[in-house]
Amino acid sequence: MTRNATDNVLEVNNIEVIYNKVVQALRGLSLVVPRGQIVALLGSNGAGKSTTLKAVSGLLALEDGQLESGSILFNGQSTAALAPQQLVRSGLSHVMEGRRVFEDLTVEENLVAATYALTGRKHTEHGAPKPDFDLVYTYFPRLHERRKGLAGYLSGGEQQMLAIGRALIAQPQLILLDEPSLGLSPKLVEDIFTIIARINAERGTSMLLVEQNATVALAVAHRGYIMENGKIVIDGTAERLANDPDVREFYLGMGGGGEAKSFKEIKHYKRRKRWLS
Repeated sequence: MTRNATDNVLEVNNIEVIYNKVVQALRGLSLVVPRGQIVALLGSNGAGKSTTLKAVSGLLALEDGQLESGSILFNGQSTAALAPQQLVRSGLSHVMEGRRVFEDLTVEENLVAATYALTGRKHTEHGAPKPDFDLVYTYFPRLHERRKGLAGYLSGGEQQMLAIGRALIAQPQLILLDEPSLGLSPKLVEDIFTIIARINAERGTSMLLVEQNATVALAVAHRGYIMENGKIVIDGTAERLANDPDVREFYLGMGGGGEAKSFKEIKHYKRRKRWLS
């Protein structure tokens, strides 16, 4: 799993996270996001998926969480001494669960508010980066139609589009996406994930995608990790995970029993150790 630092936009190395100084949420978790790829992080409620994203984006302290050990590297540099706003300005955007938008501002004002992430960004040979509102409206034409309306009156799907659009304004190298399908109709889920795949393919934006809808996540991802109880229990290419009969039966719940099961219930799991590379 070790790669050259230039190949990985994100490297999480053996991290342990504790909440309220007693509750251990992550137990030696490691993963990588290769540059330009979508990586799916899957698992049931309470597995530690959202905690992983918060550890990466520096938000643990807001919930009395702490990174006890291990390291997180963004573009080969440790994030330990960086505040969340510094991470955003360095090119890391976090689209949190629950579609966090400013409900009392218009769609356009929400996008303008997101331009703060470009403040202090290193200048290129062409000057400081400029916010690209047209880019957001290209991916989300519905937002252009509703740009003068209050975000609080948008549908759930439109708010999710706006949350992703706000991240795009920051021109990120890496987007952390936390449950983008939550509460959306199947048609909207399809639309959102089609756009996520387009952004990755057309702009080369790397993504770490947390999802409970494993089927749709693996359909757009290049690689995937499955978590249980704060640890990675299996990883591999998205295609291999989606087609592996054991994963389909014991995680995706496609083996005829109807319910996803824990790997701990499978006697041969301990003998097999790590299934995939």
